[in-house]
Amino acid sequence: MPIYLYEITEGPDAGARFEVMQSIREDALTHHPETGAPVQRLIGRPGAVRNWGTKSTSQLTSDANLKKHGFARYERAGDDGTYRKTGGVGPDLIKR
Repeated sequence: MPIYLYEITEGPDAGARFEVMQSIREDALTHHPETGAPVQRLIGRPGAVRNWGTKSTSQLTSDANLKKHGFARYERAGDDGTYRKTGGVGPDLIKR
């Protein structure tokens, strides 16, 4: 279920924000569930966390890093469904 962000619009707590997990089918809240104060739903950016540290994407997907962590990179070698290893560890060729 999605988490929605709301803001209290009137009263001593005006401007305070809170989150509510509710079904996408439910109507937006019009009042705070505990205090009854009027609220409005806010539109915000998704809270996806990307904790990649200081390394760039190219460093993370480099052949050396893939090999170090036991992964492999393959590219399609032809229209027959074969794939050739371009980096990392694993078989040199995969056929479908």
